[in-house]
Amino acid sequence: MNERLILLVAVGICYATLRTSAWSVNNFLMTGPKAYLTYTTSVALGAQSGIDECKFQFAWERWNCPESALQISTHNRLRSATRETSFIHAISSAGVMYTITKNCSMGDFENCSCDESNNGKTGGHGWIWGGCSDNVEFGERISKLFVDGLEKGKDARALMNLHNNKAGRLAVRATMKRTCKCHGISGSCSIQTCWLQLADFREMGDYLKAKYNQALKMEMDKRRIRAGNSAESRWAPAEAFYPSAESELIFLEESPDYCIRNSSLGVYGTEGRECLQSGRNMSQRERRNCGRLCMDCGLRVEERTTEAVSSCNCKFQWCCTVRCDQCWQVVTKYYCTHAPGSSRARAKGSSSAS
Repeated sequence: MNERLILLVAVGICYATLRTSAWSVNNFLMTGPKAYLTYTTSVALGAQSGIDECKFQFAWERWNCPESALQISTHNRLRSATRETSFIHAISSAGVMYTITKNCSMGDFENCSCDESNNGKTGGHGWIWGGCSDNVEFGERISKLFVDGLEKGKDARALMNLHNNKAGRLAVRATMKRTCKCHGISGSCSIQTCWLQLADFREMGDYLKAKYNQALKMEMDKRRIRAGNSAESRWAPAEAFYPSAESELIFLEESPDYCIRNSSLGVYGTEGRECLQSGRNMSQRERRNCGRLCMDCGLRVEERTTEAVSSCNCKFQWCCTVRCDQCWQVVTKYYCTHAPGSSRARAKGSSSAS
């Protein structure tokens, strides 16, 4: 295998669906250059963590990070350049960098360990750098090698993908936290040593979801796009987009109507989706969920009650088992269903017919 093929296969593994078998990953690990094989499993796990976070962040949105949207290379049929595509690229790139950084700092790689390059330097008033910081430099380098290596295109979409890949990596840095330990007589904390640690990955997802909500639509010079499509010409993302937008998610085209099913675009519509009704401990956006998914899409909310079984009255018995009863309870759920005669419903029907 040549290096380009190794990269494509490795990243193909990363962006595979949840059904990717352990055998296929292990089989790949037995072939190819050692430099790539050392990190491939971590890259795959990191990309998967990004996909899982995408599904969590958009679970109750009209677009809910469907499987059809996860193969993001510009080589395949999915050529969209929407804000949703920008999020997938950013969170996947962040996931790879995050996992590689974690594994590096834990000593899982022979040629990498935590970052002690700043140790002993003054960081601020009353504290110095010390301890064992997470090695984001290394994580960023490997993430860029694998994830950016997928983009072989020379058009605006490929440049957009590279920009959003970088925005994802910048998000890892932006959410890092400083952790400190006190030193001094009798715990006086006269001086502190501090190091940088990765935040919880959920914070990363929240951070990038906020970036998604304020993503910037970029207009590009058509002449430059045509030039970028030629085999001889390609400009760097920094030249194509505003430098001030480096850490922002960017997109080139408006999103389709996610209310309506459109098979050609991989849009499933919201009919049949479960939604959240008002309840305790819900945010204002969550309380509006059925309105956004159903009523705003010309659908009605249907209440369905079912019986669910769960373990209950669990007791520890010496030694050493836990015995539980089976309890039945009535569960109420809400779904978006067809509203006869609505304009939305007719539009959906005509869309699916075409």
